[in-house]
Amino acid sequence: MAASAFSNALLSPVTLPSKPKSISFQPKFPLLKFPNTRSHPSLSKTTTFCSSDAANAPQHDTPIELRYPAFPSVMDINQIRDILPHRFPFLLVDRVIEYNPGVSAVAIKNVTINDNFFPGHFPERPIMPGVLMVEAMAQVGGLVMLQPEVGGSRENFFFAGIDKVRFRKPVIAGDTLVMRMTLTKLQKRFGIAKMDGKAYVGGEVVCEGEFLMAMGSE
Repeated sequence: MAASAFSNALLSPVTLPSKPKSISFQPKFPLLKFPNTRSHPSLSKTTTFCSSDAANAPQHDTPIELRYPAFPSVMDINQIRDILPHRFPFLLVDRVIEYNPGVSAVAIKNVTINDNFFPGHFPERPIMPGVLMVEAMAQVGGLVMLQPEVGGSRENFFFAGIDKVRFRKPVIAGDTLVMRMTLTKLQKRFGIAKMDGKAYVGGEVVCEGEFLMAMGSE
């Protein structure tokens, strides 16, 4: 009897639940349509950029290595050595690109990983020491003042003081430090010169301050 009841249960019809009603979804915002790259050949191409700035720059046919001219050379390293008494490893000016004796000068320092201060400052993050940036700018000031018409003497020219110095950004290996020094006040009687200095990397100020130079006659 139990077997008969079990067989009847298997053969009895099963009532399936009714199919749920479909719900239509209307988005409040229009769906985004992405272009088919196969139908747009220009979209399937990839372009390689060397930096984020280059990605936003207009395209050029000229290769990048031919696009940017070098800094002019108003005074080369040999001429600089004829004026400044500094020598390796403390000569921190490589080239003068603008020069007005007794008034102003613009010079560059190529910062490379081979500079002798990088192994210690810092081994894992090579940053040019701020005091050496200030020293390099003072040397540019020396190029301005060590001229016969100004009265500066190579043997009696000293870095006397600094004021209002600010370091805006770190300078690292691979940068080109561009330094401008301008004479603002000259007390020839006392042998004192005051100068304003600014240093740039890529057009942005990285260091600035006021410099005091002491000079004597030969």
